[in-house]
Amino acid sequence: MAKSVNKVILVGNVGQDPEVKYTPSGVPVARVSLATNERFKDGNDQWQDRTEWHSIVAWQRLAEIVGEYVRKGTKLYIEGKLQTTSWQDRQSGEKKYRTEIVARDLVLLGSRENGQNAAAQAAGHGSDTEPAPAVVDDDIPF
Repeated sequence: MAKSVNKVILVGNVGQDPEVKYTPSGVPVARVSLATNERFKDGNDQWQDRTEWHSIVAWQRLAEIVGEYVRKGTKLYIEGKLQTTSWQDRQSGEKKYRTEIVARDLVLLGSRENGQNAAAQAAGHGSDTEPAPAVVDDDIPF
């Protein structure tokens, strides 16, 4: 079977403060919603804006970083994978599904004035010696 790829890259703004919880064994997990925006011309040659909301989940050290540095309105670069989970609804018995992005890496794209950017980059990229360069709008090819 050929190799497959499950990779998601998003750049967007956080819609609300993240929620950080801990599993019974003490593993941190953070959930946050991320909005991406698209601008396009419709059939009448008028500009339209479309916002897509993404559910992001981060585990372990990345979850702690999200809880410490990310707030509503924060601009983030997220790399991760798509994951769909299912469960049985207790009231209706209906099978429900949720698709979310499991974050593997993140970079805060805000200003460096508040000191968050370098700390989150270093921790998110797993580098203790040199933070990864920030991605700026001019670097994104779309």
